[in-house]
Amino acid sequence: MSWFGAGSTSTTKPAAPTAPEASQDGGYIAPDRTGRQRCWDGRDSFFQCLEKNGIVDSVKEDEKAKKLCAPELAEFEKTCASSWVTYFKKRRVMEYQRDMTIKKLNAENATPMDISGGAGAKPSR
Repeated sequence: MSWFGAGSTSTTKPAAPTAPEASQDGGYIAPDRTGRQRCWDGRDSFFQCLEKNGIVDSVKEDEKAKKLCAPELAEFEKTCASSWVTYFKKRRVMEYQRDMTIKKLNAENATPMDISGGAGAKPSR
């Protein structure tokens, strides 16, 4: 027997994700490391499909995303909490817009601002 099953010859697949468990106060118990990794893998697979099909905003282009990336979307929604799905979709758009803004500024030879003092820093004399 080896640590963490590294020497194991078992070929069983990990258990399929189940619905989040409710806690005593009515909320839900957060996913463990394995659950989070499944979610991230589902997200990455869905985003790769979107990229391949030229879809940036899967919220605005919902029908197109559902048509072209149905299996990946189903896995993403199955392995992640709905709030995470919404968050990741919106974050993808925000990151795209940020990258396009930086690219545009670089093309215009914009000069970066010195913000080393940060907010609330005392002015130098």
